[in-house]
Amino acid sequence: MSPYGISSLGNGLSKWLSLNAGAFYALSTLLNRMVIWHYPGEEVNAGRIGLTIVIAGMLGAVISGIWLDRSKTYKETTLVVYIMTLVGMVVYTFTLNLGHLWVVFITAGTMGFFMTGYLPLGFEFAVELTYPESEGISSGLLNISAQVFGIIFTISQGQIIDNYGTKPGNIFLCVFLTLGAALTAFIKADLRRQKANKETLEN
Repeated sequence: MSPYGISSLGNGLSKWLSLNAGAFYALSTLLNRMVIWHYPGEEVNAGRIGLTIVIAGMLGAVISGIWLDRSKTYKETTLVVYIMTLVGMVVYTFTLNLGHLWVVFITAGTMGFFMTGYLPLGFEFAVELTYPESEGISSGLLNISAQVFGIIFTISQGQIIDNYGTKPGNIFLCVFLTLGAALTAFIKADLRRQKANKETLEN
């Protein structure tokens, strides 16, 4: 791997994507526990909420991919979706305990739409910034980093939920999503792959 690729991954690229993905893994793993905490006996609906997150996320991934392909606004789109993920997480955090299960369906689905929809955006942006490095190398390193954060977040949030409740546990994830959004805002949008493709077409 070239010094540029290593520098890009080390200077925040892996962090902002991995924080989002890690938060998603933790939330998905602990979703059943959080729902049952506030809605005892609703195991079936807890599974349905998880399904809602998955379906909404699939839709978000498709829409964000189409938008990115047409607009080529990598940093702007990534940042907006990241902020909306944070907003969705905050709303989910403070509405989970309202006692209305239908609200949880809506907030969880909205959060899943942006949180899962962000993943293909993040990987594509990473490939742009690390070009001409192999897409497999950059995606592989980012995926490993995301898995590590997912393990850390899952264990940490689980302990917080057990000791203090679901709200502090979700606020824990909100803090790291805020950090990830801030890191994204400071990344320079050097679209190296787009520049290389443009030069090739011109030549």
